[in-house]
Amino acid sequence: MGRSRLTPEREAELYDAVLDLLREVGYDALTMDAVAARTRSSKATLYRQWQGKPELVARALRHCKPVSTSDVDTGTLRGDFAELVRRADEHGKVEKDAALMRGLGMAIHGNPDLHQALRDVLLDPEVTGLNAMLQRGIDRGEIAADCPALRFAPHMFVGALIARQLMEGRPADGAFLSAYLDAVIFPALGV
Repeated sequence: MGRSRLTPEREAELYDAVLDLLREVGYDALTMDAVAARTRSSKATLYRQWQGKPELVARALRHCKPVSTSDVDTGTLRGDFAELVRRADEHGKVEKDAALMRGLGMAIHGNPDLHQALRDVLLDPEVTGLNAMLQRGIDRGEIAADCPALRFAPHMFVGALIARQLMEGRPADGAFLSAYLDAVIFPALGV
């Protein structure tokens, strides 16, 4: 990222505008011109701050994410997951974010730069945080270190977010995620 001359408030406004545009027109139709016009910024400012549309979109998603796995540590694995679900379910953000992610899922297939930006900025840090959360569970004796499901825990959690919408046409809200944790993830981890 270039040198930041934007205040945190201005940066947040830009990110909100990018996500609003994404919801309105989708990734493919989103342009830096449209972002500049919506935010009353110059394209030069946008390109100075972000290398291009993929990075801008990924950073906007990261900034507006309701919860990060790296800042949750309640002292128990169950408590950590419950806190993740609680934060994610606040203000209907799960439903809004799920719609955005579905739209971006299609765009990823034709845009390797977007795929890489989302992995680098959004996915990898969350998986790292989730793995740290699981490691704390191992360290506290809540999970066996040789549990074969450990390596699939991120897949199971992300799968829950995607599968419910796909199979039932409804977002994975807090009640669904809590039940999924109790019925699938915790038993698989031996918790």
